[in-house]
Amino acid sequence: MTAPQMRLLVAVIHDADKLEEILSGFLELGITGATVLHSEGMGSVLSHDVPIFAGLQTLISGSRPQNRLVLSVVPEDKVQPAVDLLQDVSGGLDEPATGIAFTLPVDAVFGLAPELGGEASPI
Repeated sequence: MTAPQMRLLVAVIHDADKLEEILSGFLELGITGATVLHSEGMGSVLSHDVPIFAGLQTLISGSRPQNRLVLSVVPEDKVQPAVDLLQDVSGGLDEPATGIAFTLPVDAVFGLAPELGGEASPI
């Protein structure tokens, strides 16, 4: 039996208050692991830390200075349901200041729990 293709799902969530709902939804989809990092967008960094770009603050008004970056290795067949969940919870990733999501192919995984494609189900 061939192991499922895995993808790295990367999501930037602009509204940290929605993170719990997103992670709970991931669990319901069978996505049982993710790493969550605090992140800050380039415009925010430049407008605060580089005086010449201070005018950017008006362009990014309303944006959150702190985002949440969610990283999760998921089977390919769970990517679309996960993105649909992100869209539903965030109010649509096509809307400004909601977030972004993308995936990258994963060639190998080490240390992942067996139910996610680890030792019992190597990639």
